[in-house]
Amino acid sequence: MTKSTAHTANSDAPKKDDISHRLYEDVLALLLGTMVVSLGVTLYSESVLVTGSTAGAALLIEHATGFSFGVIFFVINLPFYWLAYKRMGKAFTIKTFVAVGLVSIFSKLTPMMVDFTMLNPVYAAVAGGALMGIGLLMLFRHRAGLGGINILALYLQEHFGIRAGYVQLAIDMIILIIAFLTLPFDKVLLSILGAVVLNLIIAINHRPGRYLAAR
Repeated sequence: MTKSTAHTANSDAPKKDDISHRLYEDVLALLLGTMVVSLGVTLYSESVLVTGSTAGAALLIEHATGFSFGVIFFVINLPFYWLAYKRMGKAFTIKTFVAVGLVSIFSKLTPMMVDFTMLNPVYAAVAGGALMGIGLLMLFRHRAGLGGINILALYLQEHFGIRAGYVQLAIDMIILIIAFLTLPFDKVLLSILGAVVLNLIIAINHRPGRYLAAR
């Protein structure tokens, strides 16, 4: 291997500083990331929109039954922690459990602290999708997720090199198609727009070999 080739290989390899974080950095990322996600969820809940993954399923159930999003979101994520522990490691599972719990709590508290007297549904779709994408990106980069499909997407990216954003986008489209059965047509179209914004943010910014969500 020539000197220039070795330099290129070393520059492309992930550095320890890129993927390791101190405890206080992880704590701040979990708090801020889940707060940002919860604000996006609130925009969607107020506008009767849905997103993908387990959050989308929870929103659909909330719209259909009136039950609290936070409780639904926490419960439907419970079956996925076994996969997270077996495939992604103990640290990832603990952080993800904490993140899901925080989103469940913040999604309940946010509407009590923010009042929308006028909320344009197009803005809610784009801004809500962007907020959730940014929040998820913060969590991914600190080896955490929001359970459910996030765990599966991160596992496929880490072990097979498939972009997490593309995996989520495909599954999210399936969930949004199901939403046609329960929501008005225009709401589903706006939800699809938001899902595209969310997953493009993740696909563009979260690449294989960087910030791997593992042990």
